[in-house]
Amino acid sequence: MTRAGSSVEAQLLAAALFSAERHRDQRRKGVRETPYINHPIEVAELIVRVGGVHDIEVLVAAVLHDTIEDTETKAEEIERKFGTSVVALVLEVTDPPLTQSERKRLEIEHAPHLSPRAKLIKLADKICNVADTASNPPASWSRSRRHDYIDFAEQIAIGCRGNNAALDAEFVRVMERARAQIG
Repeated sequence: MTRAGSSVEAQLLAAALFSAERHRDQRRKGVRETPYINHPIEVAELIVRVGGVHDIEVLVAAVLHDTIEDTETKAEEIERKFGTSVVALVLEVTDPPLTQSERKRLEIEHAPHLSPRAKLIKLADKICNVADTASNPPASWSRSRRHDYIDFAEQIAIGCRGNNAALDAEFVRVMERARAQIG
């Protein structure tokens, strides 16, 4: 469902612009230090291209999925600009500000309980992150740490399984390629 008076294209572009502005000074942690905005756009694009999903609220939430977690953005801003359903999805995939080990534990624990729409975003996010772990990891990450991340992502993917067969299969394909590439 789109906001009143807004085409789906306009809503998606507004989300991309909003996310780009919020992430403007951020870079991905990988050795190539790509602009952060590439990541949420890639997540949304994967949901459409691989998952075959054209739900505008899912796509807008995918583009915004890290704004609350990684910027000063408040949920109220997203709700005001993009609606209640979008902010609910963003909040559902936002990790709480806890220690890394506690956050990971909770992310694994909560994955099976996400709504079907949030599972699309979470799984596409993990697909992109696993691919980056193989091809563009942070310089400080050892082979062991890269494998640990893939194992963690696999646990989340298992929790999201059964919601979109194409994304499930893509996760397995990317995970197997990443493991082979890392060695």
